Amino acid sequence: MVGLKRHYETPAGVVKALDGIDLEIHEGERVILLGPSGSGKTTLLNCLSALDSPTDGSYIFQGNEVPRNSSEKMTSFRRENIGYVFQFFNLLQDLSVLENIQLIQELSGKKNPTRAKELLSLVGLEEEMGRFPGEISGGQQQRVAIARSIAKKPTLLLGDELTGNLDTETSQKVMQALVEACAKEKITAIFVTHDESLVEYATRVIRIDSGKIMSDETVAQIEV
Repeated sequence: MVGLKRHYETPAGVVKALDGIDLEIHEGERVILLGPSGSGKTTLLNCLSALDSPTDGSYIFQGNEVPRNSSEKMTSFRRENIGYVFQFFNLLQDLSVLENIQLIQELSGKKNPTRAKELLSLVGLEEEMGRFPGEISGGQQQRVAIARSIAKKPTLLLGDELTGNLDTETSQKVMQALVEACAKEKITAIFVTHDESLVEYATRVIRIDSGKIMSDETVAQIEV
């Protein structure tokens, strides 16, 4: 993306949530976006996923301009390319762990019961596939959410404070599962966090403030 801006008109004036972002993400990277509240991190994530349209600038995804200001085309782009892991797990409580994965496969036209089980095994939950979300821990539910998000084989996996509700030890387990899943599935990942300790799980750390990139650093990869 080049010169990406997202400005909002408010009674108090124009809010420059993104104010000229130049960013190139490479295949296979795991990028952490760090910054204080209101810095523009989530707005950038929303533009990357085509949940929101930038006010100005260019966003090219695998050689093609990403649709904007067209809900139907933006939805198609997300369905074909984007996986999303939220802070709140958003699992369907009346479906088993395995059924939550299979539902996403079915909705994306990629139903494959064997692969669904393999994905749960990948995040260390092969023993829990018959249980319901309310019967497993928060960290386990987030690992199910990761497996669910990659069940559709996204090109880009996005996460917004995906460990925000978890303790430190559980956060580390979730992030390790995420790293291993992305490496095996060859998925590029970008996630927003306030937690500096998660930097070790990234290959690149981008710090944002006031809608601008303040620093962009490559970091050593952890073992997977």
